[in-house]
Amino acid sequence: MSVKIRLTRTGANRDLSFRVVAADTRFPRDGRFIENLGWYDPDKTGKNFELKLDRIDYWKSVGAIVSPTVLSLLKREKRAAEGKPEHTHQKISKGKKAKLAKAAKAAASAG
Repeated sequence: MSVKIRLTRTGANRDLSFRVVAADTRFPRDGRFIENLGWYDPDKTGKNFELKLDRIDYWKSVGAIVSPTVLSLLKREKRAAEGKPEHTHQKISKGKKAKLAKAAKAAASAG
């Protein structure tokens, strides 16, 4: 039996939420699963997921394959546990870059 840790879709139309589950790869996406390992709500702000890390570690130790989406949630959880910010870089628009450069130039010439 090949086990995969993946998301199962729950919720209504246009109001999605997901469960993180350990499931046999032969089961359908929203079908039967072995164990519920957490939840993920993409519409929620702030902390929008909860994971049972001890159970996920157990399933990984017995050979479960982690889906890419669940892997990204695990990385976010570990970054939060270390106290690191969620995003390490920010995109700045060209207009804002120009304003920042102009302000820096004016500060350099004034000081």
